[in-house]
Amino acid sequence: MEKIKCWHFLQSNKQLRWGTKEVCKVGKIYTAEGELKLCKNGMHGSRKITDALQYAPGNICCQVEIWDEVVEDKDKLVGRNRKILEMINAEKILRKFARLCALDVIDKWDAPEVVIKYLKTGNEKLRAAAWHAARAAAEYAAWAAAWDAASAAARAAARASAGTAAMSAAMSAAGAAASAAASAAEAEAARAAASDRMIDGILTVLETEIAYRPRGSK
Repeated sequence: MEKIKCWHFLQSNKQLRWGTKEVCKVGKIYTAEGELKLCKNGMHGSRKITDALQYAPGNICCQVEIWDEVVEDKDKLVGRNRKILEMINAEKILRKFARLCALDVIDKWDAPEVVIKYLKTGNEKLRAAAWHAARAAAEYAAWAAAWDAASAAARAAARASAGTAAMSAAMSAAGAAASAAASAAEAEAARAAASDRMIDGILTVLETEIAYRPRGSK
């Protein structure tokens, strides 16, 4: 039976949102009862991490395998069983992803130096100064959309336990920033580039955690 490797995000408390609501653990297999139905019942996941982000209730990122009676749509699938292969708290990576989205369109306007420095470093001490400098810039409308890409992700990641989709706000804000500053094609290229970097970041963290995990642990 084919096992499909997917991405899936959990709440910050790592609990299942439905059913037993138990705390999820690496290596454990979770099984759904009853009729499987997308968005209604079953073990869900997405082949692409950017698709999984749209449904993320928190910033706990998991690599999973899903199998048995699989039903698939364009951006998600559901199956009878799901096994968690690896798990990390991706909050820092999600924040960086949002800043990268804004940086991908930074050349479309004359951004103040402090704004560029904040987006490149993520230094929270520069956030207020960057915001005030951006407001004084002539291209404020374009910056406002780009700023949302960074700040929305940070807010969403920080309050993920409240049930907010951790990256949906950032994804849409990043899209708005790119659309406001460039063509639709450029916007898609910007999102794709940032997504690739984010995936690389998550995979690097996963590989590091696996390498340093005590032998025999799950």
